[in-house]
Amino acid sequence: MTTEVFTSWPSREALAREGRVGARRRLTQVIRLAVLGALIWSTFSNRGVSLTVALLAVGGTVAAAWCARFFYATTLRHDLWPSVGMLLLMMAGALGAQYAGFPVPALVLWCGCSVIGLERLPLAAAVPCALVGLGAFAVANDGAWLTTGITAAGLALSGYVLRLDAEARGSARRLLAQERAAHAAEAESAALAERARIARDIHDLLAHSLSAQLVHLEAARLRIEREPSGEFRDQVLERVVAARSMAREGLAETRQALSALRGEMAPLGDYLAELAAADGADVRIDGERRALPAEASQAVRRVAQEALTNVRKHAQGAKVCVRLTYGTDHVTLEVRDSGGEKAAPAGLGGSGSGYGLLGMRERAELLGGTLETGPDDPGAKGFTVRLRVPA
Repeated sequence: MTTEVFTSWPSREALAREGRVGARRRLTQVIRLAVLGALIWSTFSNRGVSLTVALLAVGGTVAAAWCARFFYATTLRHDLWPSVGMLLLMMAGALGAQYAGFPVPALVLWCGCSVIGLERLPLAAAVPCALVGLGAFAVANDGAWLTTGITAAGLALSGYVLRLDAEARGSARRLLAQERAAHAAEAESAALAERARIARDIHDLLAHSLSAQLVHLEAARLRIEREPSGEFRDQVLERVVAARSMAREGLAETRQALSALRGEMAPLGDYLAELAAADGADVRIDGERRALPAEASQAVRRVAQEALTNVRKHAQGAKVCVRLTYGTDHVTLEVRDSGGEKAAPAGLGGSGSGYGLLGMRERAELLGGTLETGPDDPGAKGFTVRLRVPA
């Protein structure tokens, strides 16, 4: 065997209780209760023991149980010296029980310490501790030397078998975790590949079409501007300029959607700052910034964009504040305007742009969130859009 075999700890997966089936847990609990009950019964069954000594014996049993629990915790942390100290302390308690006239608890403690030491400690520390415990058991046992030796060897073998079983269980848990991680990575890779394919199709079709429309609309605008001024010419020019603006916004939104599909979106805070700067809005971000799921991030971006568009259309000259708050399990976006030349709408149904916010409300509800719109107070000037989604 290599040196590492003797100095290495059993894995944390092997020492932890997670992953054990219910039957194994129940069997372990039954065995522990049976051993504890036997120790207490052996104490009180001795009729020559006074009440004070009996109470001290019960206290010693409880102390040994506490030491065993502490030993399990320190071995789980791979803390060597406290673990060895707890094991030696329990063996010393067993020696005290032997001299106090309680041989059965002493033998059980020596054997138990030897077994759990072999199961949970590095072999370099477990073997000496087991030799001490089994040696004390052999000396204190009244049986024949052959029987005592076979029993000690069986206990040592049991401890080592429990160690191998725990390591096998820990290896199985690690393999299961690795398999799940591999499946998740494979599914994520397939999703990214599909999103990249969709992004290529959108770029080749929609983005190319919008870019061509912009070129033609710009050419039409330049051609119309060379015509003599007149009512009809001005109306046509206004329509062409509006169509060009709509095509430009559509192209910008398409590029944002492509960036989202490819996972190349700018950080949410930077996006909001850039979006608000175009309208002269103030941006405030509270809470600890963190990466959001793609769906939640996209919902925040779309609602912010639609809310600022509505401010431009219905509250020209209003002061706008955009506030993003990161909660423990959610994120909240609030776009509030002070009211402008036109009164804020009482609801979304009457405005043509309201369809976008209604769509965002449906998206928020699909994500398990909410979208609230309207004045903060009835009759108050100004309008607020508040989005809250889990993230």
